[in-house]
Amino acid sequence: MIRILVSTLAALGLHASFAQSDGAGFVPVTDAMLSDPAPADWLTWRRTLSGWGYSPLDGIDRGNVAALRMVWTRPLQAGIQEGTPVVYDGVMYFPNPGDVIQALDAADGELIWEYVRPLPPDLGEYGSLVNITRNIAIYGRTLIDASSDGHLFDVDAQTGELVWETQIADFREHFRQHSSGPIIANGTGFAGANCQPRGGPEACMITAHDAGTGEELWRTYTIPRPGEPGYESWGEVPYEGRWHVGTWMPPSYDPDLDRLYIGTSVTAPAPKYMLAGADERYLYHNSTLAMDGATGQIVWYYQHNVDHWDLDHPFERMLVDTAVAPDPDAVEWISPNIRAGETRRVVTGIPGKTGIVYTLDRETGEFLWATPTVEQNVIAGIDPATGAVSVEPGQIYTGAEQSRFICPSMTGGKNWPAGAYSPETNTMYMPLQNSCMNAASTLEEPDPSLLYTLDWDFEITPGTENLGVVQAIAADTGETRWTYEQRAGTMSLVATGGGLVFGGDTNGYFRAFEQASGEVLWEVNIGSEVTGYPVTYAVDGRQYVAVSTGTSSLTVRLTDLTPELNPGTANNLFVFALPD
Repeated sequence: MIRILVSTLAALGLHASFAQSDGAGFVPVTDAMLSDPAPADWLTWRRTLSGWGYSPLDGIDRGNVAALRMVWTRPLQAGIQEGTPVVYDGVMYFPNPGDVIQALDAADGELIWEYVRPLPPDLGEYGSLVNITRNIAIYGRTLIDASSDGHLFDVDAQTGELVWETQIADFREHFRQHSSGPIIANGTGFAGANCQPRGGPEACMITAHDAGTGEELWRTYTIPRPGEPGYESWGEVPYEGRWHVGTWMPPSYDPDLDRLYIGTSVTAPAPKYMLAGADERYLYHNSTLAMDGATGQIVWYYQHNVDHWDLDHPFERMLVDTAVAPDPDAVEWISPNIRAGETRRVVTGIPGKTGIVYTLDRETGEFLWATPTVEQNVIAGIDPATGAVSVEPGQIYTGAEQSRFICPSMTGGKNWPAGAYSPETNTMYMPLQNSCMNAASTLEEPDPSLLYTLDWDFEITPGTENLGVVQAIAADTGETRWTYEQRAGTMSLVATGGGLVFGGDTNGYFRAFEQASGEVLWEVNIGSEVTGYPVTYAVDGRQYVAVSTGTSSLTVRLTDLTPELNPGTANNLFVFALPD
């Protein structure tokens, strides 16, 4: 393996790619491998298309995790850092800020190649969060990423050379931000994005592409176009004034049903008096969409709430086959149609900032059960028979310069830091925050330059001094099996076959919890806010755990609530293993 240092070229913004090998020995990644990855590999955002964030590796377990030590570290590119490594056959591919991809030796961190995408110099004039890259995809012999300037692009996994690129939208005309990359299933790349008001409704879409060529196969708009079902749900708002129903995060995928499951964001502005009033539904904002993978057709949708406060619902959906037996003592809203002891294919998790767990039948969209976790005061109720959600009338704005005390705050509750599911315990492990806000409406008329048209003042939820929460929730009964609280905010989690849950926090600590009890078995201070998604993988039989640090708009807001904590904000990758 030829290793070539390319840092100087990268600093100059030049495309740096060099031959890694002659191609011999590289086994192309197939759909079958993505559906059932080898235990040693981490091939997609949450490792599997089901969104679990779970690895069966058990070399690091309850009995030996206390001996875990850092074995290598590497600095990352500057910028907002929320990346997830892809690991395949001993090579780690890391999506850096600014559309930079690095290939690293996963055993020692040595740089193999680096690709730096040249970006238009005027890109920053159209949006502020142009350099977030939460994940990339691997397929065949290439890596596929979504760019800040509205493209899908593909680089050779062995050399870092650009193979193809496809424009999805002209950022100067329909600005959208690819905060996350695609997933691949059935030879198809599926990509969403958030969409800024200045880009108009046609910036809000999900697209499918041939993973070998980049050819677009279909596009589905998340704001219905004239003549499409749901168009009337925006009332009299003109089509060009319908903004910001984006898909910030990657979807999950069910290969048996050939369906994507993806969540959507709030409208802009958020208060509905500036649109057509609180009685309209504004599809498909704050919804779970089940989409046909071959056509992009929306098969069903479930709307989690009509939002007025930026409590959106675009986060990970977990696809689980489980008994559905919600405990009435633990679960607030339960469908009367559940048959005792039945097993269902469900889509579950905490999809939005309200912190409410929702479990739906993933074939039909039928509401099964839901229950709150952290303090919330915006959802008044859910009709158990229909799943229809109602909001607290007193929390709705009716005009400008009105203030409401809202829990959770727009930081969540739950936010983009991902939870994990372990099939060993049939339990979801969720990173949450105890946060509230005084939120004030600011204008009488929409202004696309101001996005939500709200002012916020954040605080930790009254009655506690602890911001961060990790909660273990049974997927079958909805029972909370354990809760861990701490002063610092909590970030993404990963579960393992060794009975562990790994996760970091905004104070720079990375730790291992015991899955069944929540006991902290190991922790280390790595010095900076833990902003990346942790993964675990193996090389030559040795298990590693990787996590990255940096800064993000979320962690900035969370650390403001704990001013006595002073973590660093350096972008670094840290990798741990047991001693040889």
